[in-house]
Amino acid sequence: MNTETVDAVVVGGGHHGLVAATMLADAGWDVLLLEARDKVGGAVSSVVDGPWVMDEFSACHPLAKSSPALLRLGLEDFGLRWADAPRPVAHVANGDDPLGAAIETTPPDTAAGLQNPRDGETWLTLANHYARVKGPLLDALLTQWPPTTSAARLARAVGAGDLLDFARFALLPLDRMVTELFVGQDARDLFAGNAMHADIPPTAPGSGMFGWLMSMLAQDAGFSSPAGGTRMLATALERRAVHAGVDIRVHTPVAQILVRGGRATGVVTADGRSITARRAVVADTSAPALYERLLPDDAVPPGLRARLDRFAWDLPTVKVNYKLSTPMPWSARRAHGAGVVHVGHSSPGLTRWSTDLETGRVPDRAFSLVGQMSTIDPSRSPAGTEALWLYTHAPRGIATAEVADRVAENAEKVLDELAPGWRDSILQRWVQRPDDLHQADDNLAHGAVAGGTMQLFQQAIWRPVTGLGGPATHLDGLYHASAAVHPGGGVHGAAGFMAARAALRQQRWWGRPTRSARLRVLGRLYDSPPSIG
Repeated sequence: MNTETVDAVVVGGGHHGLVAATMLADAGWDVLLLEARDKVGGAVSSVVDGPWVMDEFSACHPLAKSSPALLRLGLEDFGLRWADAPRPVAHVANGDDPLGAAIETTPPDTAAGLQNPRDGETWLTLANHYARVKGPLLDALLTQWPPTTSAARLARAVGAGDLLDFARFALLPLDRMVTELFVGQDARDLFAGNAMHADIPPTAPGSGMFGWLMSMLAQDAGFSSPAGGTRMLATALERRAVHAGVDIRVHTPVAQILVRGGRATGVVTADGRSITARRAVVADTSAPALYERLLPDDAVPPGLRARLDRFAWDLPTVKVNYKLSTPMPWSARRAHGAGVVHVGHSSPGLTRWSTDLETGRVPDRAFSLVGQMSTIDPSRSPAGTEALWLYTHAPRGIATAEVADRVAENAEKVLDELAPGWRDSILQRWVQRPDDLHQADDNLAHGAVAGGTMQLFQQAIWRPVTGLGGPATHLDGLYHASAAVHPGGGVHGAAGFMAARAALRQQRWWGRPTRSARLRVLGRLYDSPPSIG
């Protein structure tokens, strides 16, 4: 068996894996990144077909543009350029709306466009408050686990007098939050549509916070996409990693992570090569892939295995991609020029839609996110055409190919209502069902694109299972760097950033006592299955 030795092996070349590898290499480590596909980037990828650039998975990245984890890498020096539509987001619930709701490029313009003047004032207040807390909030979410110092900074930015109210605000279900904040349906719909970028039901705690965060990101950073296709973010990350000294090998799936004496010591590739890791193994994989497939059975204690049995994926995704000969003929004026259009339901309808999905029923009327990529970035398609995608969800637990096709058909019927005659401009249609997404990227099991549900019961210290939360695992030297851990789904690089920070910190003398204490606590926790649940 051929053997080589490096400081760290990164398993998986998604954007989190690339971030982790780069940071470790920047610190002087000898880093090897192994990717099973023929290219790195994971769900940050595009398909090029002549003059058309179609994003294969994710497409618009307000978190990536704002993420301190990515900003610190200086990706603009490696070719990344952001493109933006004339307006970030529009929301159109039905064909009777000739205008639609929209987040414009500035808070005053958004406020002026809302139907109720009081809602306009509320919007400006929300935007001003977000500007005040943005720095420490994004640091707390995207750079630290646990978020000790950044949470303290956030508390100071919120203010002692408002801290308890902000905590309540963060826990509000979406349907309650929009009722408390807004009078008009258009403002409520903007928050509701943005909240549906996660799989948190509108009646569940935390759904309102996600709607607020995504709305404020859209207002502050836009729903931007890399010029030339989302692949250019992956390309910039790859160039940055190589510049740092990372050895990247594609077409190299990993078969097993080696464990000896409670420590991850390296990996074995699918073709039988053994690679020793002196300092760390970093896994940019799903939680089931790591704990059920890559680790030896005897390296996963019974308590961890039992808790993983209750791991919940996020909702299955159905994505339909189109090449259109003309832009979409929307009836609602504000949908023209919007980068992303949320279509099909107002906020009350979204509660019914979400309930159908959670209870295994195909909704009669779909809610969808629609990305107008040539509107954002004209280089995506020939002049006068549109590269467009539609993204919706299938019901939990029944996402067969037949069901996915029904979901796609229902979503397209909504477009018939909102943009009459749009089908006449279809040059090509490409459907990605849940199984298609999984086959294309192993981390997207069952078509779940967030690495596991984003609901509160599987966030923070419960992500992916009770006791883990952050990147450090129950094994010494093994770090988890994917959407499976805090802060969850989205293109933001945070999981890779925090995995690298943890690995670097725990190699220093002052990190060793904390590491040893954590391993002892997790050892006791996972010694046996939980007595409850």
